[in-house]
Amino acid sequence: METKVLDIKGKEKGTCALPDSLFAVKANPTFLHEVITAFLANQRSGTADVKTRSEVSGTGKKPWKQKGTGRARQGSLRAVQFRHGGVAFGPTPHSYRQELPAAKRRTALAMALSTKLAEGNLVVLESLTFKEPKTKAFAEVLETLSAGRKPLVLDNFADANAALACRNVEGLTHMPTQDINAYVVLNSSKVILTKDAVEKLCETFAKEAK
Repeated sequence: METKVLDIKGKEKGTCALPDSLFAVKANPTFLHEVITAFLANQRSGTADVKTRSEVSGTGKKPWKQKGTGRARQGSLRAVQFRHGGVAFGPTPHSYRQELPAAKRRTALAMALSTKLAEGNLVVLESLTFKEPKTKAFAEVLETLSAGRKPLVLDNFADANAALACRNVEGLTHMPTQDINAYVVLNSSKVILTKDAVEKLCETFAKEAK
């Protein structure tokens, strides 16, 4: 399929061919939910931890004698009912990781890109170059393209000024093409790619996407 190519001022500069294997794939909500849930689970550190009664500091001496005090029997001041005691049934470090086949991740990416293109929320730019690394200049480009509050810009960092200019733009996600995934695509308000990024995207994913 063909799509328009724009310059940074929003003017049409020709067309660009997009492979059907990446940009014309029907989305399956259940499939996307599975992949994105796994992606988000893999971002969790799983480091939450509490100390049990065997790990807290404190004496091991019996607080008072077993009988005759009128109080409940106790065996340790490190028990969970005492101040500074251990915690019962608290979290311990563990992995939340969910493994997914690479083919599933690529298919989900193709579905996400196809959805954005069908919605009119995917733009291909001729190039993304700036004379100076000015955040204001980058923000003006996003405004021209009606990028919304959470744009995603994909390029190969060919222009150092562009890479520097985008760093302070609020809500913007700017990443190399090879790091793209279905979650960041669907979580963006608009996907903006350079022609170089499209070529890299096709080279990396098009042949393998189903």
